[in-house]
Amino acid sequence: MRRASTSPFILSPVAHAVSRLVMFVTLGMAVAGAGHAQAPAGTPGAAAAPALTLKSSPLLAEGVSRAPEDEGPTFAVGDRISGRPDLETVIEGNAELRRGATSMRADRIEYYQPDDQLKSTGHVRINNAGNRFEGPELELKLDRFEGFFTTPRYSFLQNGGNGQAERVDFIDDRHLTAHHATYTTCERSNEDSWKPAWELTATRVDFDMDREVGVATGAVVRFKDVPILAFPKISFPLSEKRKSGFLPPTLGLGSLNGFEYRQPYYFDIAPNRDATFSPAVMTKRGVDLAGEFRYLEPAYKGQLSANVLPGDKLRGRDRWSYSLQHLGAIDTGVSAIGALGLNLNLNRVSDNDYWRDFPVATGQVTQRLLTQDASLTWGKGHFSSSVRALKWQTLQDVTSPIIPPYDRLPQLTAAYTRVNAPLLGLGDGFDWSAEADFTRFSSDQSLTRQPNGDRAFTRLQFSRPWLAPWGYITPKVQLHATSYQFDSPLANGATSASRVAPTFSLDGGLQFERDASYFGRSFTQTLEPRAFYVRTPYRDQSYLPNYDSGVNSFNFATVFTENAFVGNDRISDANLLTLGLTSRLLDPATGAEAVRLGIAQRLRFDDQRVSLPAAGTTPVPGALPVTDRVSDLLVGASVNWVPQWAFDSTVQYNPKIRQSELASIGVRYNPGNYRTISAAFRRQRNISEQVDIGWQWPINDLWGDKGQDLGAGRGQGGGRYYSVGRLNYSTLEKKMVDAVVGIEYDGCCWIGRVVLQRSQNSTAASNTRILFQLEMVGFSRIGASPLETLKTNVPHYQYLRDNVSPPSRFTTYD
Repeated sequence: MRRASTSPFILSPVAHAVSRLVMFVTLGMAVAGAGHAQAPAGTPGAAAAPALTLKSSPLLAEGVSRAPEDEGPTFAVGDRISGRPDLETVIEGNAELRRGATSMRADRIEYYQPDDQLKSTGHVRINNAGNRFEGPELELKLDRFEGFFTTPRYSFLQNGGNGQAERVDFIDDRHLTAHHATYTTCERSNEDSWKPAWELTATRVDFDMDREVGVATGAVVRFKDVPILAFPKISFPLSEKRKSGFLPPTLGLGSLNGFEYRQPYYFDIAPNRDATFSPAVMTKRGVDLAGEFRYLEPAYKGQLSANVLPGDKLRGRDRWSYSLQHLGAIDTGVSAIGALGLNLNLNRVSDNDYWRDFPVATGQVTQRLLTQDASLTWGKGHFSSSVRALKWQTLQDVTSPIIPPYDRLPQLTAAYTRVNAPLLGLGDGFDWSAEADFTRFSSDQSLTRQPNGDRAFTRLQFSRPWLAPWGYITPKVQLHATSYQFDSPLANGATSASRVAPTFSLDGGLQFERDASYFGRSFTQTLEPRAFYVRTPYRDQSYLPNYDSGVNSFNFATVFTENAFVGNDRISDANLLTLGLTSRLLDPATGAEAVRLGIAQRLRFDDQRVSLPAAGTTPVPGALPVTDRVSDLLVGASVNWVPQWAFDSTVQYNPKIRQSELASIGVRYNPGNYRTISAAFRRQRNISEQVDIGWQWPINDLWGDKGQDLGAGRGQGGGRYYSVGRLNYSTLEKKMVDAVVGIEYDGCCWIGRVVLQRSQNSTAASNTRILFQLEMVGFSRIGASPLETLKTNVPHYQYLRDNVSPPSRFTTYD
């Protein structure tokens, strides 16, 4: 404890602070007393005087007022305090001065009140709202925070950036200039021989705390004492806040483009708009000009990307691509109109080989089918409608041609839907709807071998659910009506056709529960039987073209549906009963599912005669009728007994041949952050068998270094290696389909990554890339970024450094 001053003087700054504090306390007590005193009866406004109340808060105030009229008191502490009232104050020995968010410590502090001039010498340390400076000598105008610091070391709160300089000039408490300075985010140790792993040196660095940006002049970046970058002038972030400027260059080496150097420039247009221009030089191709623009509004958002590669040296022609995604509502300002929405998904490339040469650039799930899809939607009350235009760009390969899907130019839909509503005087509780769809289908008839045409489809649906705690039962009636007009005659010579098919279904289920205990744990165990009956009479549809229908996958999501097909060109005839049974183990306290077991099977009373036409042929039945009275058995299991382990499986078992037709089995082990291993086996009999393995795991575990649990987005401590990857292997073809394998090293203030990626473009061609990246944490990333590759391919991958909450100014409180 510091001893009190023995000086006979009452010093002006201290006296001023104490007097303000005493006046504040006295005034507060007087006002509080007045608030609680009982006013004499009949006094005007006696009943209106409210009592003063205190409001508690669990947080300390981050902000401190800096207005001249509200600077707050100044507190001074030291071994010896001397001075003259209203002139100067001298604090010697363990000197300390505090005002608002600023605290100062030194061997000696001199304060000249008329000039507001403060001089500190000997082990000077100042903390301004969490930003710290240390050095031998400081001169400062305290109110304006204007002055200089000689040979200081400094550190900033927001990102842990630190360094030292020959001199720091304070313009105010939010702006300063460091001369012949250094900067790094590597945490300084107490060793005199300490050197940062990476460091920026500059003749001058201007720090702007308002914009949270540093600007370095004559800058050189060194990594392990080796110069790697040099800039006449460069700006860098002091937080996660965005800013305009050059981004670190991207360096890549691949089998398709050769060596690639890409230099992006970022435009911070507005808080909700930004753009990036990224020209690149490819040794095998030429100069690529790429750009991206993003926008975000309360009601809509979107992104526009484009690439232009003039005179591709490998292909001998110009190459280009563009992609626009827009999603959101249209504000008409008139609520009576209803809700309008506009969705755009436009993608196009210059040629059929683009997907092969630039497989990452298209961003499509199927790189050879690019959509140009625009839809305008409207909804009000129970009504909804949409207008859609969909056109496909099919990238053909002569060695592997594909039949293009049909364009929809246009598609008009309308629907009226009621839930738990009255119906024809039968009372409430009915769910009913009416839907209509008109679509113009067009495609290359030489490939589809079907006529283009117009299709009008309507569906009426009525159901009456009865719900109870023990179960439910839902009868439903549907009526499907379809009309076609064709551009050319069908095989039977007709240019038009129609079809009407009714469907009746009855869905019912029971729910049983009991208390159970397994392996020392208490559960609520359920038993949930379900029966689903469907009856649809046969309608001959073999002469009709198929524009958008496909066979529903046989799984737990589709086994309890009325139609065996997706789309509106085929309505399957059905006289079948689907039986299912599910049992679950639930945590009685949280409701979390620990185990789920399910089984389902269809019992068919009549043959299913409606089938799809064979692809690429005239519209005749392309498959034999379904005559099995008992379908394949569908079995599924999901186990999450402990949070670290997860198991999920679905098997479609054919009892006739005693083999599985389809099987998907997956297991995941995730004991903590940055430790995850997943494996999956997927099989479709006589078609494909693939093993998929993904992982992220610290290599240091092999020699007993388990690291620290710092939480997600913070890594597990410095000096640790991580292995990441995903392997997809085809057991039928006995070859690797896709592979991503990499190593990450966390050096605390820097992260190194090396990733090998191999993608199969076709049965005979693949693309191999090696991605290198050096990330100087809180400053920049250099090299081809593999982060998006890892996040997309490795299940449950976690960034070693992710955005976290900004620190409090009390984190470095002195």
